[in-house]
Amino acid sequence: MAGEEVSAGGVVVRGLECVVIVPTRRAADGSKVLALPKGHPEKGESSQEAALREVREEAGVDARVLGRLGEVRYHYQRGGRRIAKRVDFFLLEHTGGSPDDHDHEVEVARWMALADAAQQLTYDGEREMVTRALSQLTDDG
Repeated sequence: MAGEEVSAGGVVVRGLECVVIVPTRRAADGSKVLALPKGHPEKGESSQEAALREVREEAGVDARVLGRLGEVRYHYQRGGRRIAKRVDFFLLEHTGGSPDDHDHEVEVARWMALADAAQQLTYDGEREMVTRALSQLTDDG
């Protein structure tokens, strides 16, 4: 086994909203994807550092880490091979920047209510991360 591919991403919150993106890359069936910003760590980068860099690049915003939300695991096909993937997600607090400043890999970046994102994001695992973020932010304990 070739091990697993690892990425990192974040649920960037501002009040009870989070940043979502529509990447230029489509889903396997050609449809648009509504997703959370994420990507591969660069050499020497921790998952947290990668998550912060990716949200800055893909969503145009700066943030600070509030905590770890968990990981999403899935498999996908590339070149006829099955690839195992793990994405580490962090709860991030917006500290500046605007979704209008996203990079060329993203068609749209915008704020969305966490409750809506928990329903509308394309992937189950990302909806679960937003649900966890919402629960942490609204839980008094």
